[in-house]
Amino acid sequence: QVQLVESGGGLVQAGDSLRLSCAASGRTFSSYAMGWFRQAPGKEREFVATISMSGDRTSYADSVKGRFTISRENAKNTVYLQLNSLKPEDTALYFCAARPLFRSSRVREYDYWGQGTQVTVSS
Repeated sequence: QVQLVESGGGLVQAGDSLRLSCAASGRTFSSYAMGWFRQAPGKEREFVATISMSGDRTSYADSVKGRFTISRENAKNTVYLQLNSLKPEDTALYFCAARPLFRSSRVREYDYWGQGTQVTVSS
């Protein structure tokens, strides 16, 4: 069982930056690939980024590539999402998620989810 708690969201202006954190419980954090997803009001949850167990491989949605960076510190049981050059269309509830072993961009392939942290970008 893995419990995930996100933090770091907030209200910012277009062009600003934020860093989201996701703290995981348990002693086997390094056995899980991690992902970040987001959901805007009235829309489906969508993939943002994912990172391998060791942190050496990452992938991103086209909409955030070059602006967002996913990273992890296994010693701290924490995964991060650095959000730069934020746009109003990045406004959403951001979730972290965990799945054993391999990365995925598919919502249904993740076993554990946090409650989300809200990011609001004003124009």
